[in-house]
Amino acid sequence: MKFEAFELSLELIAALRPLTVTMRRHDKDLARQLCRAASSIALNLSEGSRRAGGDRLHSFRVAAGSAEEVVAALRVAIAWQILQAADAGQALALLDRQQAMLYRLIHGRRGKP
Repeated sequence: MKFEAFELSLELIAALRPLTVTMRRHDKDLARQLCRAASSIALNLSEGSRRAGGDRLHSFRVAAGSAEEVVAALRVAIAWQILQAADAGQALALLDRQQAMLYRLIHGRRGKP
């Protein structure tokens, strides 16, 4: 059985890949940080899927923090005019879906912790 949130994180990484190529030409550190944060989403989702209780929630919270870090890295790259907003649109849309999934994993369907 596939874990949809994990599969989406892999789709996000694929969408980010061409953006990181452009970013590396202008700011290698920012590109590396974006790659680490995107990988962290996938890795923490995978780890959390095999944990229980508080450990599980902790992994999902770390993934959510990493997702927010990816958003910030893209917005910084746009602000520095390294990327155009239109070029980052697909990745930002995937991140919005990813964050919604993470919210539901952390808080449940009703929004309760």
